[in-house]
Amino acid sequence: MREELVHVSRLAAAGADADLRLYVSRLARRYRSKDPSLSQELAASLKERPARARPERFAPGTAAAAVEDGSLAVLRTTLPEDLNLEPPVFAPELETQLRRLLLERHRAADLARHGLRAASSAVFVGPPGVGKTRSARWIAAELGLPLHSLDLTAVMSSRLGQSGANLRSALDRAKAEPSVLFLDEVDAIAKRRDDEGDVGELKRLVTIMLQELDEWPSTSLLLAATNHPAIVDPALWRRFDVRVTFTVPDGQVLSKAIQRFLGDDADLAQYAGVFNSVFAGESFSEIERSLLTMRKAHILGDGDTQSIVAEVVAERARALSRDERVLLASALTGAGKISQRRASELVGVSRDTIRKHAKDGAFAGAN
Repeated sequence: MREELVHVSRLAAAGADADLRLYVSRLARRYRSKDPSLSQELAASLKERPARARPERFAPGTAAAAVEDGSLAVLRTTLPEDLNLEPPVFAPELETQLRRLLLERHRAADLARHGLRAASSAVFVGPPGVGKTRSARWIAAELGLPLHSLDLTAVMSSRLGQSGANLRSALDRAKAEPSVLFLDEVDAIAKRRDDEGDVGELKRLVTIMLQELDEWPSTSLLLAATNHPAIVDPALWRRFDVRVTFTVPDGQVLSKAIQRFLGDDADLAQYAGVFNSVFAGESFSEIERSLLTMRKAHILGDGDTQSIVAEVVAERARALSRDERVLLASALTGAGKISQRRASELVGVSRDTIRKHAKDGAFAGAN
């Protein structure tokens, strides 16, 4: 405890606010079983004022002095205690991949004894809104490490040669201590070098990224995400230890996501079957946005439950095929709150069609 106190004093005297908060956070976890009261007091001290949204400034001439370009911070740092700890909704195969990555990181010493190295980099591939950023936050929280997010807008400078310096400085900062570095939309700085439309500055950024991945320390984890894997330089693509593919939710994953986003709203939950049809093929973020909007309208009394659901159904039904609209109409009437007449109006399917399929029992499963 004496050594810990001295270390805390040194960090405070040096003004290393982010490092100090990270160390206190680790102490709180360390004493959770030994001294619960002390652990709670340490954790409470971290909440007395909000964590900085960006790392502290560095003295001119230091390795991290160029972490900022003008007034834009290149790195945004989030400490472990400020990360969202709730696991995202994963497809089984996706969860298996991510947990294997975590297992390697947790048991890196066991691998090293056998001459093996835990994965230190991974690239997330998939369309927007399918959980890539949220998964990076969850991984950092599971590892108990700060999350550095690279602001690509700030990296790209109008001054010739400055973009490369910005990128190197940001990466140096992320490597200075154990952490998780997240590069969202990495294709913006890692495009194929055979693209004749790109200037030399962008090609130099690819070279920097290649060098950094080759030399990335085992103490930190580099995560990148892209919606456009085809334009990422092949040489960079090969440098990542793990490739993880994210897809839009379907089946049980879609149902689980809907249940989570609905929370404790029992009135809206009775339309879960309807939402499974309405939101098929949409991303997690779009589903969450729509359901949270409905929940707020319901809580605030902005229309009854049926009208709130009907508005969402009518908005999306136009994009569905006829067979999908028939299924949706059956799900609406099966919920027991919407008549066949109203369902017909909402989805554009005749009442005779709805009645016929209901009579034949063709949609018992959907109901």
